[in-house]
Amino acid sequence: MLQTRSGKRTGAAAVKIACDMVKEKLINEKEALMRIPAGDLVQLLLPSFDPKKKVTADLLTRGLPASPGASVGKPAFTADEAVERSHAGEKIILVRKETSPEDVDGMHSAVGILTSTGGMTSHAAVVARGWGKCCVAGAGEIQIDANKGTFVVGGKSFGRKDIISIDGGTGEVFAGAISTITPELSGDFSKVMRWADKYATMAVRTNADAPADATRAREFGAKGIGLTRTEHMFFEGPRIKAMREMILAETIEDREMALEKLLPYQREDFIGIFRAMNGLPVTIRLLDPPLHEFLPHETPQQKDLAASMNVPLSKIKQRVSMLHELNPMLGHRGCRLAVTYPEILRMQVRAIVEAAIECVGEKVRPMPEIMIPLIGTVQEFRLLRAETEKVIATVKTEMEFKKRLDIKIGTMIEIPRAALTAEEIGREADFFSFGTNDLTQLTFGYSRDDVNTFLPDYINQGILPVDPFQSLDQTGVGQLVQMGIDGGLAGNPDLKIGICGEHGGDPDSIDFCHRVGLAYVSCSPFRVPIARLAAAQAAIRHG
Repeated sequence: MLQTRSGKRTGAAAVKIACDMVKEKLINEKEALMRIPAGDLVQLLLPSFDPKKKVTADLLTRGLPASPGASVGKPAFTADEAVERSHAGEKIILVRKETSPEDVDGMHSAVGILTSTGGMTSHAAVVARGWGKCCVAGAGEIQIDANKGTFVVGGKSFGRKDIISIDGGTGEVFAGAISTITPELSGDFSKVMRWADKYATMAVRTNADAPADATRAREFGAKGIGLTRTEHMFFEGPRIKAMREMILAETIEDREMALEKLLPYQREDFIGIFRAMNGLPVTIRLLDPPLHEFLPHETPQQKDLAASMNVPLSKIKQRVSMLHELNPMLGHRGCRLAVTYPEILRMQVRAIVEAAIECVGEKVRPMPEIMIPLIGTVQEFRLLRAETEKVIATVKTEMEFKKRLDIKIGTMIEIPRAALTAEEIGREADFFSFGTNDLTQLTFGYSRDDVNTFLPDYINQGILPVDPFQSLDQTGVGQLVQMGIDGGLAGNPDLKIGICGEHGGDPDSIDFCHRVGLAYVSCSPFRVPIARLAAAQAAIRHG
């Protein structure tokens, strides 16, 4: 024998070969499932570059493979520019140092997203994965000048008229256009998914913030929603104006007036999600990010806001300055917002309950689960659970709703102290959901948005085997998860426990979740089939 090498095959080929071999009785269903790399299923769901054309393309740089797929377009350097040029018919790739919730319209309009900073759980990465939109994050060699409308990489300059191609599955950025291949789902794919559900013992939910995302995820086989990020509902049209009015309000009365404007939008979103998930659980996280994320930080945008709200520019700048925090991810966010501004919690809970009652009238079966984020002490949860229950009772009385409305109230375990004190929190909660993005960040002491400045060196030099924001650190973070499970169940044997961090779509992390006995994993819609196969493989592997 002169030479051997590993045979390469695509995800589609792996699926077809496995199904054909079962048909020919060469292997059984379990063996077939184990022969398909779960991560390769993304090739059957999202477009990819033609490999023959890709090998000859001009590679500019590599970033992080933040959201799979392949996109070709011209750079735009602001969200407004991306929207305007997309409406004019151009294919746009939004190029930013980093994205924020204020950029969501531009991100939605773009065919792809490229950032020079940020990690696998940065804003750009998480939003892009939820939408199934191609994203390369943390491409640190790219120098962006948004004012000039250019970026420079490897001594080459690119402007608004140049074409670039980005591969979200590998993190590669190319000059020029590369032809793409659009996948088609076969009957074999559906067969593999049926086999997977037959053997999996752990459910797969989705992270979805809008009715369209929920519908898509259900089509991909999701058994509910494990995370609805309510903050993503506040950035469209008149919603952001009302949100900013609430933030700029100086009295409780003014805040409540602004929140009253947001209430119908929240209610309609929840109604749409409950309809899409009829009969399946929907975990809704109350407002989590710091309030400064909803305000513009550049002077031109602040001037526009001041004009639209008929207030002095100085007032906008003063409020932005007041909300500024040196480390906002460790600051005034999560449950801390609800403690300071309980009227925000009251509005959101009211919207959930009113939506649920309306759905019951439509013969839709809503199954809301209210999740209080960033709990670090049982006292926080106890206080906010009591406030939540009070609103539920008030709304039922006002709407003269006599039927039983089953709304579970639980929390996100994402602070190490919550995992360490899980037994006392478990006595008060109906469910736990591990937010492994923040739990990883706080356990390692790494900023998930800045980690790419040193992480490649850590991986190249063997300090870390993989990016811990991409695949769960089972040794360290995993111990906290195990402690949280053991403590939570000791406090409440009926506690339902899942995971809603982005690790919920990673096959190795899913294997860990199966081993520690989680009831479900939750991931972005386009990762649901991957998670379903990985859950089945874990069940087969561990008996």
